[in-house]
Amino acid sequence: MAEPATPLWEVFIRARTGLAHRHVGSVHAADATLALQAARDVYTRRGEGLSIWVVPSDAITASDPTDKDMLFEPTASKIYRHPTFYEVPDEVDNM
Repeated sequence: MAEPATPLWEVFIRARTGLAHRHVGSVHAADATLALQAARDVYTRRGEGLSIWVVPSDAITASDPTDKDMLFEPTASKIYRHPTFYEVPDEVDNM
């Protein structure tokens, strides 16, 4: 009888200089706690992370690149969704 497969977890890390978490790879682990520990050991050996997220791979749903026009083209016709009509002050960062 085959051993049950250990779940795959996707790892996202927020760097000290970044604002958003970035996908850095995957780990196999039995649960979320072990996945977090494995992610820390594998992907933050040099102390480059500030925050780690681990997400079960089977919980991620992605769009198909061939559906790009259907998903993203309708926004081009709604010019009010783009901030082209507003002046952003120089002192506003990260917008």
